[in-house]
Amino acid sequence: MTDGFINLNKAAGMTSHDAVNLVRKIFQTRKVGHIGTLDPAATGVLPIAIGQATKFIEYLDNCDKTYRAEILFGVETDSGDVTGKIIRSAENFVMPSLAEIQSTAKNFTGQIEQSPPKFSAIKINGRKAYELARKNIEFEMPRRVVTISRFEILSTAENFITAEVDCSKGTYIRSLAADFGESFNLPATLKNLQRIRVGKFHIDDAVTIDALKNLGEGALKPIDACIDFESFNLPPRRLKAYCNGLPTNISHADATVKVYCEGKFLGVGKITHGELRSEKLFQYENLS
Repeated sequence: MTDGFINLNKAAGMTSHDAVNLVRKIFQTRKVGHIGTLDPAATGVLPIAIGQATKFIEYLDNCDKTYRAEILFGVETDSGDVTGKIIRSAENFVMPSLAEIQSTAKNFTGQIEQSPPKFSAIKINGRKAYELARKNIEFEMPRRVVTISRFEILSTAENFITAEVDCSKGTYIRSLAADFGESFNLPATLKNLQRIRVGKFHIDDAVTIDALKNLGEGALKPIDACIDFESFNLPPRRLKAYCNGLPTNISHADATVKVYCEGKFLGVGKITHGELRSEKLFQYENLS
């Protein structure tokens, strides 16, 4: 079976689930998953796991992300981006100055609280928020604390700005756009969004679906190259015991590690109180 990660450059208009289905067809396997969700209108990095890589998604799911966003002033929509219905607008407003925009952006760094858009997949009493929103059912979105480590203004235009944002998992750039506009007492919405980084996956070497059809397995990244833990080399004499779930006594601080034996990636292990045990094991047909 083919195992590894693909750094996919998702096109606009495609859902994350659409991307997974297309990859399934290309590689002729059902064992495909994705890391993080991108809105259909957004483009950019969508890491895809194939085969045994799906077992290791949890180690990449909390990665920080970087977005390049265009925030449009003067319009607010129900979805938080330009695909939605306009619910508020401002005529003949004065665009804030670059200095004001840069100064205000500093207030949106660090730990901030935001309310996710109602048109999102967050569950409300067991139902997805966007399903309730489409039926005009009234409900409150729970607020959450997220971390924004960088909010850099790249440029300004007549009625929108372009910015790059480094943020934690769970951050909604659509909410950030609306909140940023509100800080100037102006309606605002997301005009364009491109995700340019997810952990170790960067837009510079991301591949489109069309390119993936030609590259096939050549586009795969090794599982261990995408996981950001320190490496631990297991003595060959402990290989069988480790693969059978038995502990190995070692002198090492508690940690989660990538485990290797004679250069071969075995998976992810956990060191606790001087004992190493397998947490996620990469399955080989023949391993001796």
